[in-house]
Amino acid sequence: MVPPLVGWQSHIHAPSGGTPVVSVGTRDASTSTTSVRTYERCIRVPGVAREPDTCDLLCLDLPKAEAVRLAMPSVDELGAWSAVARALGDPTRLAVALALRDGERACICDLAWILGRDEKLVSHHARQLKAAGLARSERDGKMVMYELTDRGRLLLGAVALQEART
Repeated sequence: MVPPLVGWQSHIHAPSGGTPVVSVGTRDASTSTTSVRTYERCIRVPGVAREPDTCDLLCLDLPKAEAVRLAMPSVDELGAWSAVARALGDPTRLAVALALRDGERACICDLAWILGRDEKLVSHHARQLKAAGLARSERDGKMVMYELTDRGRLLLGAVALQEART
């Protein structure tokens, strides 16, 4: 959970047909108190160069921004999600995952032949997918068979759309 905002914030709104109004507020996290002052002019951020992708005014839709901020996952959760997404960030791992998607289940020998890569390299990347929870392996006699997990299929579906293959 993200801690409440501390310091100052501002919000600009324009009553229908009226002059934009800027509300600037502060919140004291130790006492959970908020004070708001309203100004009938916009605040320009001094010393900040105008850029096409950023606001020229300091503004904040405080109720919306605070609600979204409080609903954000923790830094640890974001780190875990990022690690899983990174597992498909390597072209060889992505190729292994695609081969597992299309072949459903395969051993390292088959995957290496499909990808035209060395078995040790393919084995390394298959283990990386397994460590990220995107694939699982099972010994079948003298062979180790790999397949995607449901999570792996979902993430791969988001990354490698079926339409992109045609």
